[in-house]
Amino acid sequence: MATFVLVPGAGGEAWYWHRLVPELTRRGHDAITVDLPAEDDSAGLAEYTDLVVQAIGDREDVVLVAQSMGGFTAPLVCARVPVSLLVLVNAMVPAPGETGGEWWSNTGYHEAHPEGMDTERDFLHDLPADVKAEALRRGEPQQSDKPFTTPWPLQKWPDVPTRFVQGRDDRFFPLEFQRRVVRERLGLELDEVPGGHLNALSRPRELADLLASWC
Repeated sequence: MATFVLVPGAGGEAWYWHRLVPELTRRGHDAITVDLPAEDDSAGLAEYTDLVVQAIGDREDVVLVAQSMGGFTAPLVCARVPVSLLVLVNAMVPAPGETGGEWWSNTGYHEAHPEGMDTERDFLHDLPADVKAEALRRGEPQQSDKPFTTPWPLQKWPDVPTRFVQGRDDRFFPLEFQRRVVRERLGLELDEVPGGHLNALSRPRELADLLASWC
């Protein structure tokens, strides 16, 4: 049995994982979600990392799963506490010394996604109707700028087994864009799953099947 510690992306809401948690527990694993203080203008990567480290505590056999912007935080956690496996889901992959704000131009993101962000098109397009309605009711989560202005402090990727899961239907971080970035920065190939950028909400069973297969 593994313990999955689930780190959200921008907006920091643990609610993002609420459909994945029961799928993991049904498969015999524990799952812990982390709320991050995304609205707090004084909180950055260091504070986010502290909260995830506290959530892990002294647990063993931890699989750390990070979505989207969580890719900046999760490796910092791995540098501080033992983790059996790091899984990045539709994630940003930082380079040493790079800020979140610099990541977009450094990776060529705007060339891969020139249309600009659209919530309906990029994030909600494949959610079940009831989940989409709840997401709209909750409103778009707020995210402070501080984590995007802090240089990523590690000199290299932590020495921990790492997998990268990418939704085939991700319109925000397109598949081929991610394939290139992950090869260049991590030397890894993608593990593809169905679903878009929020595939823990749209396709939790398929995501849970893949995660559980590595435990």
